[in-house]
Amino acid sequence: MAHEAWPDRASLERHRAYLELLARLHLHPRLRSKLGASDIVQQTLLKAAQNLRQFKGRGNAEMAGWLRRILSNTLIDAVREFEGAKRDVCLERSLEATLTQSSARLEASLQGSANSPSEQAMRHEQLMQLSAALGQLPEDQRQAVEMHYLQACTVVEIAGQMARTERSVAGLVRRGLQKLRELLADGRD
Repeated sequence: MAHEAWPDRASLERHRAYLELLARLHLHPRLRSKLGASDIVQQTLLKAAQNLRQFKGRGNAEMAGWLRRILSNTLIDAVREFEGAKRDVCLERSLEATLTQSSARLEASLQGSANSPSEQAMRHEQLMQLSAALGQLPEDQRQAVEMHYLQACTVVEIAGQMARTERSVAGLVRRGLQKLRELLADGRD
């Protein structure tokens, strides 16, 4: 029986929700009316598929890092295209760093340290499930939860950005977390 080569396109596709989450968090507000996170992710996955043989990592965590770098480059290319900007090394470093920080916050939300390969694999799978579950939340709840937990915004800051009251934002976060728990619990059954 022949074994299919890893990584393959299916292993890329398993990271779609994770990449969409990161793209939503980091797509510049001026570009959101022109380009959606799903467009950026589609371009990222296309680039990754075209360059799959260049991936030298082992395992899903290294693949996620490789895909984050491609996503970062795709976001930078989008900024350049729509704003006519020249190459900006500071922008590139800043975007790569913020993508890494967001990913770290997302992983930290899962808590615990993954020491063994099986623990790392399980944590990566949880990360993919959480990313997918976030994408299933109603838009306002998803935005409030992501801003609060993944961008470290206060309720006051979120209220200002979403043009809502602090009480309303607190309710969105609470309902969003409750729905996330339900979605994640359903995924385990």
